[in-house]
Amino acid sequence: MARNLDPKCRQCRREGEKLFLKAEKCFTDKCSVDRRAYAPGQHGQKSGQRLSGFGTQLREKQKIRRIYGILERQFRRIFASAEGRKGQTGENLLQLLEGRLDTVAYRMGFGGSRSESRQLVRHNGVLVNGKRVNIPSYSVRPGDVVQMTDTARAQLRTKAAIEAAEARGFPEWIEVDAKAGKGVFKAYPQRSELPATINEGLVVELYSR
Repeated sequence: MARNLDPKCRQCRREGEKLFLKAEKCFTDKCSVDRRAYAPGQHGQKSGQRLSGFGTQLREKQKIRRIYGILERQFRRIFASAEGRKGQTGENLLQLLEGRLDTVAYRMGFGGSRSESRQLVRHNGVLVNGKRVNIPSYSVRPGDVVQMTDTARAQLRTKAAIEAAEARGFPEWIEVDAKAGKGVFKAYPQRSELPATINEGLVVELYSR
């Protein structure tokens, strides 16, 4: 399966903000965005560069792709599905991305980052409604119960991840029993519940060209 193997800290620096790709490191003073707040590469420290309208739209699309850890072809498929649903395409897009099993597992604290949660899913560590699912892009529906297997829950890394997530608090659209390592995907998140730093309207404009 194709993956983005670019160093995660370089991806955050390229977008100029924290994308929370490196688990707990992103919450410490070791975060590369805090230490080097400029783009990577030999021309990264040049200032005064202004993006065109297309460039701004492209950067926003790349940022969302990197946040959710998906490639271009996958992203286009999800966008096409969002266009076919009722409601605003941009909000539909974010809801479909948040409904992916790897993202739901991340929101429930099963992994410290989306990539950790994706690995947990791929390694048969997650059950949906009692059935093993190892497809990260699996669409979780409202009311579905997502839980870790006993083997996965016993791992020190997953224990640390879910404790850290519990300390920060869980989103409103999921309900989590941290001790049992399970949760319920109650509903798709509303736009107001998602980060304001994401501008999905720019992506809609980009694909409308």
